[in-house]
Amino acid sequence: MNATTRPENRPNTSLERRAWAIRRHALRMGQVQGQGYIGQALGIADVLAVAYFHAMDYRPENPEWEGRDRFLLSIGHYAIALYAALIEAGIIPENEIETYGMDDSRLPMSGMASYTPGMEITGGSLGHGLGIAVGMAMGLKRKKNPAFVINLMSDGELGEGSTWEAAMSASAQGLSNLICLVDFNDQQADGPSTQVLTAEPVADKWAAFGWHVQRIDGNDIEAVRMAFDTARAHPGPQPRAIICDTVMCKGVPFLEAREITHFVRVEPDEWDRALAILDEGQIR
Repeated sequence: MNATTRPENRPNTSLERRAWAIRRHALRMGQVQGQGYIGQALGIADVLAVAYFHAMDYRPENPEWEGRDRFLLSIGHYAIALYAALIEAGIIPENEIETYGMDDSRLPMSGMASYTPGMEITGGSLGHGLGIAVGMAMGLKRKKNPAFVINLMSDGELGEGSTWEAAMSASAQGLSNLICLVDFNDQQADGPSTQVLTAEPVADKWAAFGWHVQRIDGNDIEAVRMAFDTARAHPGPQPRAIICDTVMCKGVPFLEAREITHFVRVEPDEWDRALAILDEGQIR
């Protein structure tokens, strides 16, 4: 990384505080529309905080800087989570929160690269992100660009054949500049992921495809930080997978307790309640 752009050279704010702010930005966007995939945003906030404020190299004032690490959101419906991280990173102004999901907004409810600074790909049709990441990583290697490609995908995408084709290609090409994050929250539209189409043993499967694999508590910031450091520093030619076990709606206990959290129902009066709970536990 260039010393002028290292995340640790940005304002001295703890990763815990960054994760808190990402959760709060996401809740505020959800409140604008009265809906959104807020469970996923709350669950993946710790991973995003570490990615954007510890692991990745980028320039907020120039989101298309050629030397940047590329963060790919394979799961387009997680857009509210990535917007929250981009706002906290200073790539998108905070005042755009009020435009979330509106006509002509740069923050559509599903992520679209043509609209949003810092949104590298248009996700949504699940199972495509890793294949795109493989192509990007190959291109960067051929250009001798040292940047990493980081692809965030869901556990539901482990049921897509295209995911495993991409995983096999990444290994065959020795894409040591590729990190795949798997958000393993065990929830999808039809029920728990492990009951719809189990991918276990997940870590063993990635390893069998030739990847360097770690499985961690994705809501433990120190564990996430160490996993990113290990993935970036790993000396072998393998692509790297970090399987992140996360809790949907993390940080808002009354939402965590809901039976259905894939698209959690939040009543109009509950948005303020959720924000108040976050504010009570505000991290400095």
